[in-house]
Amino acid sequence: MFSGIIKSVGVLKSIKANGTSLRLAIASPISGELVIDQSITHDGICLTIVAVDDINGLHEVDVVKETLSKTTFQFLKEGQLINLEKSITPTTLLDGHLVQGHVDTFIQCIQIENMQGSWNMTFNLPKEFASLVIPRGSICLNGVSLTVANLIDNSFEVAIIPYTYDHTNFHSLQVGDHVNVEFDFIGKYLLRQAEVNSSK
Repeated sequence: MFSGIIKSVGVLKSIKANGTSLRLAIASPISGELVIDQSITHDGICLTIVAVDDINGLHEVDVVKETLSKTTFQFLKEGQLINLEKSITPTTLLDGHLVQGHVDTFIQCIQIENMQGSWNMTFNLPKEFASLVIPRGSICLNGVSLTVANLIDNSFEVAIIPYTYDHTNFHSLQVGDHVNVEFDFIGKYLLRQAEVNSSK
């Protein structure tokens, strides 16, 4: 379980194909602290550490075909920035919201407005997920816990404060880029319950 509060940003150093999977090598300030079998979110995707090079500050993860098909990692390029978060503990201060690291889909950034002190970013909202997004509700984009500021037709808007902008890969995001999205899992359970009840 995670909180959506990014503590480190890594750089993707290499991508190696392994059958239908990819082996990623990432350099970050926390890579040398990690251990094999540890779960870390990478742009919101919960991945298992499979190798650590603490001398060079690198760690490696495998990304399977199923994950590639549902996330932005199908578009990976060497040198890109990746948001990283360690899992929370029972004593962790929950500054964001509960995040599972199970990405639902990826969506596209369609507008970025510099508000001279913050940034408003607008993303498309696929119709099949529209019922999972509410104004002032929680949403996780690229592993970052954010609040939905506005719902506009088939899109939604979030406000990015300077600290989040500077300390995540949102400062490199451009219009047309894709981000991973995990919708609030409480909302997903409630929607599923409503669907089951309506079918009885």
